Amino acid sequence: MEYIQVTKENIAQEHICCAISNNKDVQVASKKAWLLERFEEGLVFLKSVERGKCFIEYLPAENAWNPIQAEGFMYIDCLWVSGSFKGHGYSSDLLDLCIRDSKEKGKKGLCILSAAKKKPFLADPKYLKHKGFSICDEADNGIQLWALPFSSDTAMPTFRECARHPRTEEAGYVLYYTNQCPFNAKYVPVVEQTAREHGIPFKAVHITSKEEARNAPTPVTTYALFRDGTYLTNEQMNAARFLKLTANQERID
Repeated sequence: MEYIQVTKENIAQEHICCAISNNKDVQVASKKAWLLERFEEGLVFLKSVERGKCFIEYLPAENAWNPIQAEGFMYIDCLWVSGSFKGHGYSSDLLDLCIRDSKEKGKKGLCILSAAKKKPFLADPKYLKHKGFSICDEADNGIQLWALPFSSDTAMPTFRECARHPRTEEAGYVLYYTNQCPFNAKYVPVVEQTAREHGIPFKAVHITSKEEARNAPTPVTTYALFRDGTYLTNEQMNAARFLKLTANQERID
């Protein structure tokens, strides 16, 4: 497999893998605008030359949009291989390229989010363990910070205190999200409208800066949904899924 690095010079022409290719689509525009601002902060986006969901996105942990303390590490936003690309070793290719690049840049290691059990849009813990990563911190909601240090005497990354105990003080449904994930540009407004139409208390908190992200009450900032202060999920939803979730919550009550 041949890989290409997306940069500010070629991003207008390149497909970004996790969204449709039409640059006029709000999802693509949102993600590319976010990437353009991150390139200057050291973000690297590598993807397969062939079209499809096969890419890795990473940046210096000091610039990560997550509440972590990982000075000197590289943080992996996303390592994604799906569909016909699975089972060919492409994820290992991309991870190896990230490791090599990080070592050349003098980084202490890599870190990434996962959980004890595989969760949507988070790294598979079995894969991480297989590749030599280990758990270095865990939040109350089961979200874990994994790391691959390049030296045995390296201090491991940790969550900031605000992320260890995910909770909000607001009633109703509260969603924290960023533009890192392109699908938010489409589906967050869908959920907002659905909540209005059904009289469901809902508030969307759009995280628009690294500082806001580093102080968010959740390890996962791309999409984190709470209800009455309690963390529920990082899984993005359309109208049907949101209504199903709210109905289930009502039955639990």
